[in-house]
Amino acid sequence: MRHRTVAELMTRGVVRARRDLPFKEIVKLLAENDVTAVPVVDELDRPMGLVSEADLLRKSADQADPSGRTPIPHLEAWERAKAEGARAEELMSAPAVCARPEWTVVEAARLMEVQNVKRLPVVDETDKLLGIVSRSDLLRVFLRRDDAIHEEIDRDVLQRTMGFAPSAVTAEVSEGQVVLSGSVEFKSLIPIVDRLCRSVDGVVSVAEHITYRTDDTRSSPTGT
Repeated sequence: MRHRTVAELMTRGVVRARRDLPFKEIVKLLAENDVTAVPVVDELDRPMGLVSEADLLRKSADQADPSGRTPIPHLEAWERAKAEGARAEELMSAPAVCARPEWTVVEAARLMEVQNVKRLPVVDETDKLLGIVSRSDLLRVFLRRDDAIHEEIDRDVLQRTMGFAPSAVTAEVSEGQVVLSGSVEFKSLIPIVDRLCRSVDGVVSVAEHITYRTDDTRSSPTGT
């Protein structure tokens, strides 16, 4: 079994901003490249942070409303500093939360969730920028064809990993939803099969209808 890696899913040739890039040039960079955020890099092309549309909009939100219909929002000190910033390094969200190209989809997704970020710059062993991976990039694994998912489950999970005969347990896959049927020797194997199938890239859900011949999950009587 092999999870897709960040290197396979990331965008290469990343648009980036120099640390001293002025506000208006950042807006122009986003618009011309049809992106919502760019990494801010230092002189060695190492990500320092990211500057996004949300970061830039703080400047507009900090302006008085001529109509008087909306009050100026309360900004924390760090938000105020961003609103008053004029260069990329003053406007960016920092430090940059980065991924490595060899990471799996699972590792990248967990880091995004923990750090509450939408994208991760991808760096090499010297922290130099290689690419960027976004939430939408990670979701591409769910575009895998059903027959590819079925083949991986049948070959890598059921036969190679679990050692089942081809007819012992079978899988049906439709729209990423897996249904397992068949029979195994021990009851304890069923949750293992379920967990391994759920870990296959592109699987949306797993339903199992697997019977067993021996219940090895019950505790032995005391003294035996």
